[in-house]
Amino acid sequence: MNNVKKNFSIRDLENLSGIKAHTIRIWEKRYSLLSPERTNTNIRTYSLQSLQKLLNVTLLYHNGHKISKIAKIPEKDIPLVVREIVAKKSHKNHAINAFKLAMVNFDQTIFFNTYNSLLNESSFREVFKETFIPLLNELGLLWQTDTISPAHEHFITSLIKQKILLNTEKLQHQRPTKTDKIFVAFLPENEIHEIGLLYLNYEIVLRGYKCIYLGQTIPMENLMDVMKYFENIYFLSYFTVVPEKDRINKYMQEFDKLVSDYDNPNFWVLGRQVQHIDTDKLPRFVKTFTSIDEVVSKL
Repeated sequence: MNNVKKNFSIRDLENLSGIKAHTIRIWEKRYSLLSPERTNTNIRTYSLQSLQKLLNVTLLYHNGHKISKIAKIPEKDIPLVVREIVAKKSHKNHAINAFKLAMVNFDQTIFFNTYNSLLNESSFREVFKETFIPLLNELGLLWQTDTISPAHEHFITSLIKQKILLNTEKLQHQRPTKTDKIFVAFLPENEIHEIGLLYLNYEIVLRGYKCIYLGQTIPMENLMDVMKYFENIYFLSYFTVVPEKDRINKYMQEFDKLVSDYDNPNFWVLGRQVQHIDTDKLPRFVKTFTSIDEVVSKL
């Protein structure tokens, strides 16, 4: 799992491309688009190059190219045609496939061209909500089915983080205009999935609030440092994989003790692990959320 995945099943291809396995087999047989190898038990396997080609073909296909015409394009020219399309026209319904293509090819150019094309039509907030969130949800499924490797996921999420940080930085040149809340955004120890928290940081700053962004894997006792400086802190965290199911309620109890001497503490938390919190035992200052949009609506 620590190496880049190099062999894919036909189900992997179906998951990544959105093209049904039955259709892929027809394209193979009728147009010789792919040349799978076979295992000793006669099961098709596909190389990374085959997957890259199929994603290219899929993007062309969804942009109005007939499969019979695509089959006649020299293989070495297919990526060039794809880049032309992505550079000129990358509508929202094609963008997710274009981003997946960028991920599988480790191709920053496709990512940036697709992103910039979307910005011609939409705001950054719209791009994140309408394209990046569905893409990230899909990546989660691809990860669970072992369709993509850690290298693929880290590559694409790092590029998305860059865009969130860039757009946040543009806002941070202005002083906060609201002082009733000061947010402290952090992830608990061993939690490294920060895209959701990074985006919330952007939304907080956009609305004129000060946000002290501490980031990944913060020991709880380190939060005491910021409590010495501010009186109206709203702690904000995103629990994706930690605290674990059997540890999360104890974590909330420990947090309660940590802020016991702090006047008017507040703690907003969301993420997959929140479902395991015993809400009947939560301190009154803790508020749980089910989505980023729900948090944003309370800002």
